[in-house]
Amino acid sequence: MPDPYARHLVDDVLGWWMENGPDREYGGVLTCWDNAGTTLVSTDKYTWSQGRWVWLMARVVTAVRNGMLDLDPAPYLEQARTTAAFLRDHAVLADGSTAYVTDRAGSPKEPVVGDGVSVSVFADLFAALGFAGLAQLDPEWGEPAEEILLSAARRIEAGTYRSEPYPVPSGHDSFALPMILLGVGEQVHRATKSAASAEIVRAAVAAIEGTFVRGTEVVEMPPRTADRGDLLLSRHRAPGHTLEALWFLQHAADLVPGSLADDPDRLAGIAVHACRLDWDDEYGGLLRFVDREGGEPTGRRTDDPYEALVVGTWDTKLWWPHAEALYTTALLSRLTGRADVAEWHEELSRYTLRTFPAGPGREWVQIRQRDGSPLEATVALPVKDPFHIARSLLLLVELLHTNRDTEVQ
Repeated sequence: MPDPYARHLVDDVLGWWMENGPDREYGGVLTCWDNAGTTLVSTDKYTWSQGRWVWLMARVVTAVRNGMLDLDPAPYLEQARTTAAFLRDHAVLADGSTAYVTDRAGSPKEPVVGDGVSVSVFADLFAALGFAGLAQLDPEWGEPAEEILLSAARRIEAGTYRSEPYPVPSGHDSFALPMILLGVGEQVHRATKSAASAEIVRAAVAAIEGTFVRGTEVVEMPPRTADRGDLLLSRHRAPGHTLEALWFLQHAADLVPGSLADDPDRLAGIAVHACRLDWDDEYGGLLRFVDREGGEPTGRRTDDPYEALVVGTWDTKLWWPHAEALYTTALLSRLTGRADVAEWHEELSRYTLRTFPAGPGREWVQIRQRDGSPLEATVALPVKDPFHIARSLLLLVELLHTNRDTEVQ
C-alpha cells in the first residue's frame, strides 16, 4: 500500500472538498453537487452528510497530530466544530431524532410535505457519528452523541423507526440496521467508554451473527417467513454493505471477544466470498446488487419500491462499495496474511483507481454505468458524498502507520 493513497487524499479528495464544500456564511458543508463536481445544484443540507463531514474533519485532525498527514489541522478542526454546531442548533430535535434536511440557513424542511421532518434513523445515527468523532478532540460532544445513539437504538428495537430514503420492505429484516448501530456504536464508545454504547455494539454483533451471516455470505434482507424465500428481495445481495460491515466488525473486536468480530480469518472468508459474488467478469468492478447465485438479481417480484431500486440499478458501479472494499481487504490481508485477500485488494485497487478519480485536484466521479462511463443519477441522497472515499483513504493511511500486531481503532 504505497504513499499515493495519502497524496490522493490530501491533494485531490480533501483538496477539492475544502475548496468547494464549506459554507462559510451559515456553517456546515454544501454537498449537493452534480456527479462531475462542477455544478452546485442545491444548497439544501442533509443531516446524513453533515454528520459524516464532522466525523471526517475531526479524524483528519487526529491523523495530522499523529504525524500521518502533512496538513494544517486548523481549518479541519474549525470545520468539525462549526458543522457540529450547525447540526446541534438546527437539526437535532427534542426527542433525540434529527431533521432529515434543512435549507442553507438551517431551517428544517419536510422531504415530503405533510410527512414530517424526522424521517430517517440513519440521518440520526450519522449525526451521532459526527459528534462522536469530534468528542475525541472536544469531550463535551460525547454526551449528545450517546443520547442520539440510544434514542435511535430504542426506536429500532421497538420498530418505530423510519428509514428514508429506503424504507425496509415489509416482511423482511434489514442488515443495514444492526450494521449502522455497530459502526456508530463503536465510535461512540471510543469517545465515551460508556457501558450503554458497548452494549449496543454487542447486541448489533449478536444480531448480525445470528440473523444475517450464513456461512461465508451475508443476507441483506432475510425474509421473516418461509413463503417469502423465493422473492427477489430475499434472494438479492448487497456485497458493498457486507464489505463495509466487515471492517466495522474488526474494529469492534475488543468489545465482543469470542464473536464473529474477533475472528479475522472468518471475516476474511466472508470478504473473499463477497468479492467473488459481486465481481463483474465482463467489465471489472463491483456491481451494486447481485443474486445470491451471482449476476442479475432474480426471483418472484412484488411492487415494493426497494425492489424497483434493486432491479433498476443492480449493474451500476458506485464509489462507496469500491472505497470500502479497498480498506476492508487491506485490513484483513494485514491481519490474516491470506494471499487471496491480498490479491483481491490489488484487483480492487487497480480497478478503482483507474475508474473513479476525476483527475488532479478533483474528487471522484462517484456514480458510473456498468462499463465505467459516468452516470448522472441520484443514489440515496441528491448529494456528492463527502465521506466514503476520504474515510477509506484515511483509514488506509492509518493502517500504513500501524504494525501487524497493533490494534486498529
